Amino acid sequence: MMKVFLLGLALLPVDSLMYPVVISPQDPTLLIGSSLTASCSVGADSNLRAEDLYWTLNGRRLPAETYEVRSATTLSVTVSNLNGSQQQSGDNLVCHSKDGGILAGSCLYIGLPPEKPTNISCWSKNMKDLTCKWAPGTEGETYLHTNYTLKYKLRWYGRDNTCQQYHTAGLYSCHIPKDLALFTPYEIWVEASNRLGVAVSEVVMLDIVDVVTTDPPSNVHVSRVGDLEDQLSVRWSAPPALKDFLFQAKYQIQYRVEDSSEWKQVVDNVGNQTSCRLAGLRPGTVYFVQVRCNPFGIYGSKKAGIWSNWSNPTAASTPRNGRATGVCEPKNGEHNNTLRRELKQFFGWMRKHGSSYGCANLSIKMYDQWRVSLQKSHKSRNQVLSGDKS
Repeated sequence: MMKVFLLGLALLPVDSLMYPVVISPQDPTLLIGSSLTASCSVGADSNLRAEDLYWTLNGRRLPAETYEVRSATTLSVTVSNLNGSQQQSGDNLVCHSKDGGILAGSCLYIGLPPEKPTNISCWSKNMKDLTCKWAPGTEGETYLHTNYTLKYKLRWYGRDNTCQQYHTAGLYSCHIPKDLALFTPYEIWVEASNRLGVAVSEVVMLDIVDVVTTDPPSNVHVSRVGDLEDQLSVRWSAPPALKDFLFQAKYQIQYRVEDSSEWKQVVDNVGNQTSCRLAGLRPGTVYFVQVRCNPFGIYGSKKAGIWSNWSNPTAASTPRNGRATGVCEPKNGEHNNTLRRELKQFFGWMRKHGSSYGCANLSIKMYDQWRVSLQKSHKSRNQVLSGDKS
């Protein structure tokens, strides 16, 4: 039984070692669009001749008109306008005997040199590490195995360091877990290399305190506001990992109704507070609410922070019967007109019911009491109208 072994990607019969078979060139690297002429030479003492040979490329037999007999024991083939390699391990160019036996093989690496990596962005989770990602260039596909190496150093006096933990935040990313300095700029760049060359990105300079992100806010609670059918109260805690750092925070809230996958509203710039009241919601509706955090001004940094991930959704429902949808605060003329109308109604209610409170006791609690009484009057009016119709 004939034994075989693996040479590159071509299986060679052990018997062929008695009569050396040589392919030239061996494992070349070529640009896309190139042409290649390769030759297969069998030993003079073998029973094979040039006319006994044929060629395949990735298992497909190449046409005889591409062959040329160079000598009694040498057959060449010319392949023109080569496309990118079908696999990064190279395309298989194989010389066969007329009975189909594999005599020798060569791997063709056909592709493009790497492009300069672009769009480097980095973030630090709670100032304990650094993760960076990048884009592989305008095209990206080189058809060759391309290595990407993230390098970094302290700007003025550091030595070059190489990131070790790749693909942590996607295909083109790397994570530096520790041993990072604060308040000192870093230079960060990416080198791309393959068989056809090397390309180096622009250098990005950053300070860790300027690119901090954190965990999502914790302990998010959503609850009703008494009997107010168009409002929900949202409360949360600041990210605990930053509790000992001197920083400020911005928070954002987004919410959606239960039967929708679309987050319809993002409440921007809620501010450094850890609570917000959502108003103008649909009555008798389940809402899912999420909160995220942007730490900024850490230790006096003047750079904007990086938004955290959203917290896990928290659900609550509004009481039944209500009003049209809205947001935390009025943001356009229509909402301002609604506010003026409601204030006019509220002050009218105050003149009638507020003598026992006095202006000094004016509060949001009194406003809520007015809203509840207003809703009850709407319900009573609707019940009367329904009775008249029946």
